[in-house]
Amino acid sequence: MSNSAIYEPISNEIGYKSFKLGSFTFHRDEYFVYIEWPTKNGRMTHYISADAFLRAMMRDVAWGFFYYQVNFDHVFGTNNLYGKVEMFAGSFNETYTSQGLNLTETYETPEIMAVFKAILADWTNEGFDPFAAPRETGIAWMGRKNGDNAAAIGRDRETCKRMVGLPGDAPLRSDDRGYPVNPAFADVPQEAPEIHAAPGYEGRVFAINLFAYLSRSDVTWNPSISSVVKTNLFCPTTEEYILPIKHGNDRVEWFLQLSDAINWEIEDKTTGRPRAKVIMKPGDIASMPADIRHQGFAAKRAMLLVWENANPKVVELHNTGAIPPYPVAF
Repeated sequence: MSNSAIYEPISNEIGYKSFKLGSFTFHRDEYFVYIEWPTKNGRMTHYISADAFLRAMMRDVAWGFFYYQVNFDHVFGTNNLYGKVEMFAGSFNETYTSQGLNLTETYETPEIMAVFKAILADWTNEGFDPFAAPRETGIAWMGRKNGDNAAAIGRDRETCKRMVGLPGDAPLRSDDRGYPVNPAFADVPQEAPEIHAAPGYEGRVFAINLFAYLSRSDVTWNPSISSVVKTNLFCPTTEEYILPIKHGNDRVEWFLQLSDAINWEIEDKTTGRPRAKVIMKPGDIASMPADIRHQGFAAKRAMLLVWENANPKVVELHNTGAIPPYPVAF
């Protein structure tokens, strides 16, 4: 466990605070975020465009560090140990590790979450929404410190206990809840499905128009949990532009393309070496193995259904080799 804390000196000349977590320090200016850490050759500095950093940070915070690995880019990221979180620089990049320029530190989850939330709050300017597509939020991320956007970064991830729309469960998105249809999905029918239950099953059968639900999503690359069956989670989402992170799995996850298209770049989780390119069109199904990381690219806003296995035992089964990192061997 590293000795970590937030420090908040007088803001820099353009208004942004600097932060420290363990051996890492974080600064930003009008365009870039600077991450520094110690190595055997002195301190390393890594640069990330401020908009890309904030989009990635937004997902890491909103997802609670997600299932295992969130790479902000090819150098910096976090690993969820479910109670603790590793933060790393260069540790999953073979060029950095071969030169001994990498660093990994471990923190209690509430500790690193508090620091990440503080960074996100201070560095997000008024008018910039790190959850939105670029065309929806413009270039308010750059320049001098200018207000904040607490409403955008304070969104709660939508989750249900059984299925959205069921009585007592997460409500469906609707106009009166402030969820208009996204212009990219103006042609999506909004009618609710008709239910014709067999005698004796009246009131026990339920259905939603999932396409209508997704058409009203006001965020990108942020899976909501729309149905739960034991440890099986259906997590549909809408995708536009670039997935702000490279997600490294610790379990197999499945993708079902519902509309339009997404191109995926697949890399080895440990080294970052390219493994595959996957082009998904409507009706395509793909498995993302437990030993890779992936990043998606969507030229037009697309609907994607992600099936997650939330069984906590599956991680250890993969780590011990009791089950392979892929669902089937050809």
